[in-house]
Amino acid sequence: QVQLVESGGGLVQAGGSLRLSCAASGIIFGINDMRWYRQAPEKQRELVATITRDDNTNYADSVKGRFTISRDNAKNTVYLQMNSLKAEDTAVYYCYVESLWPIGDYWGQGTQVTVSS
Repeated sequence: QVQLVESGGGLVQAGGSLRLSCAASGIIFGINDMRWYRQAPEKQRELVATITRDDNTNYADSVKGRFTISRDNAKNTVYLQMNSLKAEDTAVYYCYVESLWPIGDYWGQGTQVTVSS
């Protein structure tokens, strides 16, 4: 019953911008930290950004200053604004939550981001 649905991926040129959205259902959204991960082909999945229940944020060094994570608790949605995109940002981006209720780890289906030169 828990679902995380990502959207907003696509093909953009280097230097461009894209905003990803993750709509959550089946969880008490406001009490959970939310995270964005990404995974490129044949590479390990990496943590990109975190936003806590108290709106504290943290970013991977590779995206700091370019990406911004935010949340809208009224819409049960977390966002990832990506600016100054680079070719190395190309990956499938996943929304993730370690839910307090119901207890468990939940992943979205992923959305493809491709950055071309």
